[in-house]
Amino acid sequence: MNANRKILFIVALMLIGLAVATITNVALNFRDYGYNNAIEKSKMTAEIVRDGLTAHMVNGIMDKREFFLGNIANIKDVQSLWIVRADSVIKQYGEGMQNEKPRDAMDRKVLKEGITVREIREDPKNAVLRVTIPYTATAYGNPNCLTCHNVQEGDVLGAISMEFNINEIRQTGAMTIAKIFAINVIFIIIALWVTNHYFKPYMKLFDNLQNGIKRARTGDFSFRFTTSLKDAGSEVAEQMNTLFQKMEDTFGGIKHNLNTFASRSNICSSDPLSTAGVIIQELSDVYKFKKTIEHDANKDAVYDRFIYILKEKFHFHHFALYEVDKTTKERKLIHITDHKSFCLPSADKDTLECRAFRTASDVYSTDFPNICANCAEDKEYSCIPFNINDDLALILSYSAKDTETIEMMNLALPSIKNYFEAAKAVIESRTLMDKLRDSSLRDGATGLYNRRFLEEFIDKSSEQAARSNMSYAVLMIDIDYFKMINDTYGHDAGDIVIKSLSEILVHAIRKADLPVRYGGEEFLVLLHNTTPEGALSVAEKIRTAFNEKKFQFGNDTVQKTLSIGIAHFPSQADSIWKVIKFADIALYEGKHTGRNRVIEFEARMFSGGDQF
Repeated sequence: MNANRKILFIVALMLIGLAVATITNVALNFRDYGYNNAIEKSKMTAEIVRDGLTAHMVNGIMDKREFFLGNIANIKDVQSLWIVRADSVIKQYGEGMQNEKPRDAMDRKVLKEGITVREIREDPKNAVLRVTIPYTATAYGNPNCLTCHNVQEGDVLGAISMEFNINEIRQTGAMTIAKIFAINVIFIIIALWVTNHYFKPYMKLFDNLQNGIKRARTGDFSFRFTTSLKDAGSEVAEQMNTLFQKMEDTFGGIKHNLNTFASRSNICSSDPLSTAGVIIQELSDVYKFKKTIEHDANKDAVYDRFIYILKEKFHFHHFALYEVDKTTKERKLIHITDHKSFCLPSADKDTLECRAFRTASDVYSTDFPNICANCAEDKEYSCIPFNINDDLALILSYSAKDTETIEMMNLALPSIKNYFEAAKAVIESRTLMDKLRDSSLRDGATGLYNRRFLEEFIDKSSEQAARSNMSYAVLMIDIDYFKMINDTYGHDAGDIVIKSLSEILVHAIRKADLPVRYGGEEFLVLLHNTTPEGALSVAEKIRTAFNEKKFQFGNDTVQKTLSIGIAHFPSQADSIWKVIKFADIALYEGKHTGRNRVIEFEARMFSGGDQF
């Protein structure tokens, strides 16, 4: 039902209700008026009969009363009339005529109680008003009842009963109600016609607005509003058309711009406005994410943000994030949720075994059975490569127990890639900063860490070493008579010797140990958690390997030796810097005692007090 019909229906109901109320009120009032009129007529008739009978009694012609009463009974609407004598009158004057006896209970009640009783009897064809009025003795007036009757004042002398035909009153009321009903019907028809005539244009405008707004909810603002109205309705239509035109122009541009983003999002909706709202919200979230990571100190912090998004926003429960060095083909695990990889060990050792990295394309286990031979077969998985630059890439791997769950996770990939795109430039920038910082902390000739890095490392690790009861052995290494190489064969030859020693150091120690170019031909090695015997063994290994190394400079074959000093933290000092000083003292002890040897620090070698 449209709005116009609804309004007409409501108006019709209201008018019909008003008509019913009016007709009901008139019918009730008219009925009461007719009955009251008949009752007044009965009272007047009773007075006439009383006065007439009194006159007959005074004049001694009571035997003529029947004629009088017959004439009264012929009055219009009086259907029947009779009088009833009370017992006191019968006792004094006899029973009277035959029809002057009580006929029913109503007569007897009136004689007994001295009250007027009325009764209406109605059926479909006839309506009768029965009234019985008592006559009581009075001691005043003319004549005085007590002069003729042996009664007390207030005693009932008799009663008059009348039946009035009130069919005419009922018929008149019915005709009146019918006329009122007809008038109301005509009024309702006219009112509905007027309402429809004047309201219909507004209802059409309302329907027009409803259709336009319904289309606007789906993003279609091409609808234009029309109306035949010349008043405020016309202004409303014009203003709505202006608004829709602006919305169409504005939203058209927004929709075109958002389509680029929507193609990279998991948002799917038939309502462009809802789509735009969701896209704008996601753009806002991605923008906040980007602004946040731009202030993070390093790429590890950025990775932590990305992991947080995967957990909290996309509800990934089992996933791993890897960083891949494209140059060295090394894959570094950044995060895994439950410390259990679903990749075989071979993929962790050799990046080329990772299908996602090797093919630079997304890998979905739902595409083909056992699509990646290096992934576990007891679960569904997806592996997504993210390229950072020519040197760095990320790989996101996630899994689920069933196909339905992994498909739901895959739906989030477009949005995840939006976050990745936002983080890409920041990761690349932080990687470059790390490289620049790393280059400032490394020796350019050997690639080993330099003295500046050693200072930062010791400052950060000293307190941790003391809390964790870690130990270090410090090896101070110096090439014997190195200046002679530079003077005899040139600095290029000296660089060769330096690089050769750095390679020997790297191969002789563990990954947990730290080789440092301390300055010139002097090197330092921090051996982590090693015994004095182990430190001595490593030092001898380095010295022997270097001593066996042969350098060819022109026609000359040259061999060089090392002097190495060893000291231990914390057994020999409570500061790593002190231990470095003790190792340096042991080194020069070796040089002074013949070179090409390993010397362990002893307390007797140091006599300079405790000033460091």
